Amino acid sequence: MKLGIVGLPNVGKTCLFNAMTGQKADTSNYLFGTVGSNIGMVSVPDTRLDWLADHYQPKKKTPATIDFVDIAGLVRGASKGEGLGNKFLSNIRQVDALVHVVRCFDDENVAHADGSVDPARDIETINLELILSDMDIVERRRDRAVKNSKGDKKYLAEADLCQRLLDHLEMGQSARSFEFTDDEAELIKTSELLTLLPVIYVANLGEDAVSDPEGSEYYKIVKEAAEAEGAPCLPICALFEADIVELEEEDRQMFLEDMGITETGLDKLIRASYALMGLISFLTAGTDECRAWTIRKGSKAPKAAGKIHSDLERGFIRAETVAFEDLKEAGNLNAAKTKGLLRSEGKEYVVQDGDVINILFNV
Repeated sequence: MKLGIVGLPNVGKTCLFNAMTGQKADTSNYLFGTVGSNIGMVSVPDTRLDWLADHYQPKKKTPATIDFVDIAGLVRGASKGEGLGNKFLSNIRQVDALVHVVRCFDDENVAHADGSVDPARDIETINLELILSDMDIVERRRDRAVKNSKGDKKYLAEADLCQRLLDHLEMGQSARSFEFTDDEAELIKTSELLTLLPVIYVANLGEDAVSDPEGSEYYKIVKEAAEAEGAPCLPICALFEADIVELEEEDRQMFLEDMGITETGLDKLIRASYALMGLISFLTAGTDECRAWTIRKGSKAPKAAGKIHSDLERGFIRAETVAFEDLKEAGNLNAAKTKGLLRSEGKEYVVQDGDVINILFNV
């Protein structure tokens, strides 16, 4: 999974990126401090994998990962080439979902692209530029379909879809909110529309609001805008996250407890990302390696096996499966088997989050 961190310049995108990835990308206080895109891979925290690794003492422990892409800041008029314009937009098309960072802190020492902090305006600016970019794409596709329909009537349906979608976008609505049929969704997917990408809003708070996000009027504005779209909204202080990531694990936990915080912003963001994308993790365990694998929720056992290796999917026989909590409660695999907790599942089994699986196959 690849998440693109987007927003106006100087809203804290790169600071958040550094906190998430442990990198040291430039966070200079000037517009377009990021001119390209910074990319970093993050290991997904998973206490289940940690337990398995402690139990099996494997040669290798491999967590699931997420790629974060810190994309250059967008300004009003970017769809027409303002600021870094098309460079920004082309980078967005390479991600699976957007993390839209909105500035929710006052600091006279940090410049704002529009001169003042206004979360509602800033959200509208970003969303409008994405919509304008999509309108251009859909309009060109409609014109092409109309032209092609003169020789082949099958293009009439595509032209009609594009016109209806264009009308929808012109009303300031994202492609996410358009009601596609299954066939239409497959057809339009090839256009890589920016407003089709699922989005998570991150309200980047000041450090004074870390312990009480609900007390921030800025956060309330972002939360309301996100709820109107049916999108998740996370209150995170990027500067705070960047500070705690520098601490040793033990000191970090103590510090979070003292602050009354149960999980880091990274943990929140990963959990929200998995839910947004409909993803779960299953686990494999042994003395060679303990590993977490990411799959789509609803995937059947052969598809999960294919995530490990294509041969396992092609020659799938069955999956020996035990729920992690059952395995942990039993203490070990043999005890789980004795208690009847280890199951033999066939090709129609839908893998559940936290399943510990051993694939039997023959090729």
